[in-house]
Amino acid sequence: MSEKRGSTVPEAKIVVRDLDMGYGSFVLMSGMNFTVSKGDIFIIMGGSGCGKSTLLKVIVGLLEPLHGQVFYDGVSFWEGDPQQKARIMRKIGVLYQSSALWSSMTLAENVALPLEQYTDLSKGYIRELVSLKLALVGLAGFEEFYPSEISGGMRKRAGLARAMALDPDILFFDEPSAGLDPVSARLLDDLIRELRDSLGATVVVVTHELQSIFAIGNNSVFLDPDTKTIIASGNPKRLLAESKDPKVINFLTRGER
Repeated sequence: MSEKRGSTVPEAKIVVRDLDMGYGSFVLMSGMNFTVSKGDIFIIMGGSGCGKSTLLKVIVGLLEPLHGQVFYDGVSFWEGDPQQKARIMRKIGVLYQSSALWSSMTLAENVALPLEQYTDLSKGYIRELVSLKLALVGLAGFEEFYPSEISGGMRKRAGLARAMALDPDILFFDEPSAGLDPVSARLLDDLIRELRDSLGATVVVVTHELQSIFAIGNNSVFLDPDTKTIIASGNPKRLLAESKDPKVINFLTRGER
């Protein structure tokens, strides 16, 4: 599932095949198939309650699918042994909707956590890496601040610094603009794009925010709760221009009427 030598086809970082997801006997979405290519900013979109965040949980290994597979660089996550799963988890970073920072820890201590947990690096080197990660997200000099002492947008960026601590190949964002004012949301979009370009990371974003969808997304899937499957996929701007599905058009033109 990876790129062949000399091929112009983008390398597939994540491949979802015949995926059904839900809870117990309740099926939330079924028959999902899509590919996230290397360097994508891939948008998972749809209205409230369609299963966007649940799909993210399945992809990052927090919720087992009812059926189907998730492949990372050609390796099946859910059929892998514990060592394979651990190797895959080391390649990904997740920014949750709430930022999930520990309120009793400084920003530096929060970002240091995964480095202390998963590496044998010295305390001095971890301090250097933490300062670098915070600088990358525009928080140089804020190492000793607590989450309660900074704005919501800064907390999101601190959460992103922690998600990047282990130099992941793939970054996941769950509603990154939720609770942010328009200016902070725009700055976060710019930062996501800059990190993709400078670090060569692949990015997957769960969002319903139109501004973010069109500003950063180059590929996407649209989840429909009525049919319980994906009803559109591709570049969001192309979907807006070419889709004939009223659900997709209504979603992508909200606020224009």
